Amino acid sequence: MNANTTNKMEKILYPELSYRIVGLLFNVHNDLGRFRSEKQYSDAIDQELKKLDILYKREFRLPKSFEGEKSDRNIIDFVIDDKILKEIKAKTAVTKEDYLQVKRYLVSSSFKLGILVNFRRKYLTPKRILRGNDL
Repeated sequence: MNANTTNKMEKILYPELSYRIVGLLFNVHNDLGRFRSEKQYSDAIDQELKKLDILYKREFRLPKSFEGEKSDRNIIDFVIDDKILKEIKAKTAVTKEDYLQVKRYLVSSSFKLGILVNFRRKYLTPKRILRGNDL
């Protein structure tokens, strides 16, 4: 690895864990295809995470992030190793609202990285979304 590659790797949040998660997502997409429901993909991801012995929480409810917020406002599909949020979609296209949903989860929590993935597409393209400093 040259110095440029090393610098880029240092800037990527959780590179090894992210790589494992994305590989797992591709395996699920290859196995199930693109015409299943979000719950079916989530069930398959659940099983793959267990096989790989990766710690996770499914349908994780974030605590209230401000006074007056209603309970169960933010339910995340998966929290991986208490580091990465993963939001699953199975729809024609990911929208700006889907992106903003993940940003809302990140802002409402202490997490720094979210992965948004849409299984309905012919080619899987997981999106990494950073919390950033835009609060």
